[in-house]
Amino acid sequence: MFSFCTDPDALGTVQWLACYLTTGKHMSFYLSFGTVLLLLAITAPTALAFGFAGAAAARSRLVPVSLLGRGYIAIVRGVPDIAFFLFFVIALDQIFEWTRHQVLCPDWDEPVRQGNDFIVCQAAKLPLGTAPQWVHETYGFLLAVLTFAIVFGAFAANVLFGAMRAVPRAQIETAEAYGMTRRQAFWRVLVPQMWIYAIPGLSNLWMVLIKATPLLFLLGVEDIVYWARELGSSKTPRFTDYPHGDWRMWYFLALLVFYLAFTRVSEIVLERLTVRLSRGQATAEGAAQRRAGA
Repeated sequence: MFSFCTDPDALGTVQWLACYLTTGKHMSFYLSFGTVLLLLAITAPTALAFGFAGAAAARSRLVPVSLLGRGYIAIVRGVPDIAFFLFFVIALDQIFEWTRHQVLCPDWDEPVRQGNDFIVCQAAKLPLGTAPQWVHETYGFLLAVLTFAIVFGAFAANVLFGAMRAVPRAQIETAEAYGMTRRQAFWRVLVPQMWIYAIPGLSNLWMVLIKATPLLFLLGVEDIVYWARELGSSKTPRFTDYPHGDWRMWYFLALLVFYLAFTRVSEIVLERLTVRLSRGQATAEGAAQRRAGA
């Protein structure tokens, strides 16, 4: 069967580009955009959960719990992100393998640490060497998600801790005067009101998280940056049916447009969320809404 893609002599510029942009590697490039969006969809709520737990711990009356929460916030915020990204992927992988090693290989009589090497029994390795490729990729992606969540959770904890302190103390005292317990006042009064104070900081953190997604490339995940470099670099006829020069500028320009469009959509959504959360609140936005409705 005749095909423009298999007959180079019949290819025009448009047909050549159509064939080039539909190769298997380009399909992986397009799917990698979904990988980035999936990372954000999973990491954002997970990091928020880490942040909420850290903020709640930091304001705890129990000194050990408070020190744990404050220490988590201070340590992660005080170290460059890239150091933690590279550290946690290795550390988490070794923790998981060590735990499996203790359960699956209790008769192992050699030390796990042998100089600079970390050696566990074959059954404890994650993932197993016999596992299909998609299992290896999924495991690496989940490690990356957990790493992002731990790091950005510390920043979210700092934002939420400040938002909790911004809620007027009189609100809590009034709730307790009406007979609410400390726990009830926390969940029914403090938590619902803190979000409006947290939104500006969380909005900035969301933008930073979006800009940090190219770090997936450094964590071994084949993301959009990986494929932009792979596909955009020079190709010769010896190694490909679609030779071209250095096109990395065009691929990274596509990434630039993608990130700008995505951040703009995020700004619109966050602005509407701010308006929604301001209803009935004692803030400038809430006062403006009350005046508009008067």
